[in-house]
Amino acid sequence: MSRRAMFKFRLYVAGDAPNSAQAIANLAAFCLAHLQDQYEIEVVDVFREPKRALTEGIFMTPTLVVLAPPPVRRIVGTLSHTRTLLLALGLVAAAP
Repeated sequence: MSRRAMFKFRLYVAGDAPNSAQAIANLAAFCLAHLQDQYEIEVVDVFREPKRALTEGIFMTPTLVVLAPPPVRRIVGTLSHTRTLLLALGLVAAAP
């Protein structure tokens, strides 16, 4: 039996802004539906940790950083397009 990949996400948000709340909810729903127990989510509020966001090159929120499996990828937005997330994570193949 092959071991399934563990997904590690870091989601940068701007406090309780509507887009940030939507991104958190969308990511949680996506993970529950498609990744079961194969994920970790870290939420970073750029208002509370501005230096960290700048150091890591985050200039827009919400921004999802996919830390694992490699390669590291960034997705900006509310994460409302499930197909985009599936493609970015390599969970479905792109249509020819």
